[in-house]
Amino acid sequence: MAQVLEFKLPDLGEGLTEAEIVRWLVEVGDVVAIDQPVVEVETAKAMVEVPCPYGGVVTARFGEEGTELPVGAPLITVAVGERPATSDGSAASGGSAESASEKSAGSGAEGSGNVLVGYGTSEAPARRRRVRQGRPVSGAPAAGSRAVNGQGAVPAAANGRAGAPRTEDGPVPVISPLVRRLARQNGLDLRELTGSGPDGLILRADVEYALRAAGQGAAAAPPAQPHPRVPQAPGTAPAPQPAATAAPGEIRTPLKGIRGAVAEKLARSRREIPDATCWVDADATELMRARTAMNAAGGPKISLLALLARICTAALARFPELNSTVDAEAREVVRFDRVHLGFAAQTDRGLVVPVVRDAHARDAESLTAEFARLTEAGRTGTLTPAELTGGTFTLNNYGVFGVDGSTPIINHPEAAMLGVGRIVPKPWVHEGELAVRQVVQLSLTFDHRVCDGGTAGGFLRYVADCVEQPAVLLRTL
Repeated sequence: MAQVLEFKLPDLGEGLTEAEIVRWLVEVGDVVAIDQPVVEVETAKAMVEVPCPYGGVVTARFGEEGTELPVGAPLITVAVGERPATSDGSAASGGSAESASEKSAGSGAEGSGNVLVGYGTSEAPARRRRVRQGRPVSGAPAAGSRAVNGQGAVPAAANGRAGAPRTEDGPVPVISPLVRRLARQNGLDLRELTGSGPDGLILRADVEYALRAAGQGAAAAPPAQPHPRVPQAPGTAPAPQPAATAAPGEIRTPLKGIRGAVAEKLARSRREIPDATCWVDADATELMRARTAMNAAGGPKISLLALLARICTAALARFPELNSTVDAEAREVVRFDRVHLGFAAQTDRGLVVPVVRDAHARDAESLTAEFARLTEAGRTGTLTPAELTGGTFTLNNYGVFGVDGSTPIINHPEAAMLGVGRIVPKPWVHEGELAVRQVVQLSLTFDHRVCDGGTAGGFLRYVADCVEQPAVLLRTL
């Protein structure tokens, strides 16, 4: 007899709590294989294809295209264990969750594959969570129990939110593979935690709290926090959100997806960071000549953004205070020994800031290639959450919009951003005479908590010196 398993929208990582259904990749009645993508969703950071961890026949879908679902809401139900016959009498692909688990255990595989784009499962769980026989297709849990991750039921009395200890054989209410990996890497038993999410769901914050408490010799669990959006009961459509009525002459656009994430981040930056801006004009004629000479020498073309990035990393090596963040709770400045360089990129979906990892260790050719790869991924909406987070300093080339200057808003929680305007011919005093030179305006917005104006001015002046005389960089190579 087939079992009906419910697959819920998983934790997409990096604090994301919801996603919008962009396109369904399967229909009801389709046969899906384990780890086959079933839906394309758009989060506040990127568009991702979500693979289903079950193989079988799709029996239900939840949510139309354009619907926004919270993490933990049901996506589809899959009947596993009963393989439909094909025209030649053979069984279609699929199989039960139990057989897949046994096969994985027997082969010593690390897991089922890419549960999320950019993330994969690590070890297969010791036990597969099972659904009670006779569970309806709608996915409603049996009386006196709560569904966990669409893979089984937890008795209400043993739920983490109620604070009762879990039995050794009961499933742990965890959706995110990232949470499991974090706990496993630190030797933390998830069964000992009380989840603060909906229905006792264990969140990443719960694991981090437990690790901090263990480090301090404390055993207290964090108080349960209200979840911003509680998933609807399985088998029901999400409750519609009330929408304001537009007055005559008004056009209202919801602040969601990337636009909503950008709005929230910029507002938070303005609220929390006491920023200041300084700027300087620089003669970029020699930098442009150096780039022309590099590209004339053969090999891959070097972009101007790559040269500016190389100048940035050299400046941060001299003024590391700006490659940092502020831990407001601990009242500490946290300085980083690596430069993960973010760069602002405008796409059809809005402004994104991809991150070049270890930019300080890359040459101009490597930086050019990575900028090109990330920019293309941003345009096609295939950037992963990992490629959009973790930056320590941001470079913003707003000159591509044909403007000379700007006062950038710091990309929270970083401490500084360098802005570069357009490079245009202007009158300039060069070697004591008036001449037409290629001039650019550079601006630096910085968190005044991490340094004073002297440090910020020194950083910006060094950048300007390298723009005017690229040979200055040779001292740091």
